[in-house]
Amino acid sequence: MSNVARATQGGLFPLPRIRNLIAVGSGKGGVGKSTTAVNLALALATDGARVGVLDADVYGPSIPMMLGLSGKPDSPDGKSILPMRAHGIEAMSIGFLVDQDTPMIWRGPMATSALTQLLNDTLWGGDEALDYLLVDLPPGTGDIQLTLAQKIPVAGAVIVTTPQDVATLDARKALKMFEKVEVAVLGLVENMAQHVCTNCGHVEHLFGAGGGQRMAAQYGVPLLGSLPLEIGIREQGDAGAPIVVAAPASAAAQAYRATARNLVAELEKRPRAPMSISASLV
Repeated sequence: MSNVARATQGGLFPLPRIRNLIAVGSGKGGVGKSTTAVNLALALATDGARVGVLDADVYGPSIPMMLGLSGKPDSPDGKSILPMRAHGIEAMSIGFLVDQDTPMIWRGPMATSALTQLLNDTLWGGDEALDYLLVDLPPGTGDIQLTLAQKIPVAGAVIVTTPQDVATLDARKALKMFEKVEVAVLGLVENMAQHVCTNCGHVEHLFGAGGGQRMAAQYGVPLLGSLPLEIGIREQGDAGAPIVVAAPASAAAQAYRATARNLVAELEKRPRAPMSISASLV
């Protein structure tokens, strides 16, 4: 795992306590983006990196449940916030600050303001900067995604899709959005690529086959990994102990770890951030 800060879009400098901010997006909901983001973060941590997750979906935060976290974060000075911790990674979410049943009836500017406040007011990293902060974006290409892409230094983006055509159709829009705002797309993650029957071992492609690979080839970006559709991934996520930590020897956990390593390999192809900034993060 690299602890080097990589260049971001538009000449923005990396944040002081975060070496590399990685956006995890999707063109549509229901493709398992949050599950993918959490398991990738845990896979990176398993390989020795200092990792955090920011839940940027202020309307439907799911990271607290997936990490088994509850309660409110501490604030040492009444303004800054200490991130919550679970399974060796740091986490922040609007879900820690509001009641679970409270709907966030906010217009776009309020949602984007909440995101930037969560990002900037959280004391990420403790004694040492995070190597990676994965930002779990809401689906689509709306205000939150645009604010992240234009105002927040992003080292790279990952697009999550399923193989089916309707999912890759929307994933293309997310990919093109990041390209338009000059955020490097590190690659695609094809989720729910195949299902293996727990009784007979028969492999089925319930959402089609090869959609992620075709899209990656069409747009000239890497396919970072193909992840299975497996009941254990859902069960462990609902239980607050994602598959990467609950069953590290499982085929699913190994698929997440391989995908995370491919992500890092693509990130390390990016130019380094200016030396003065990189040095200040150590």
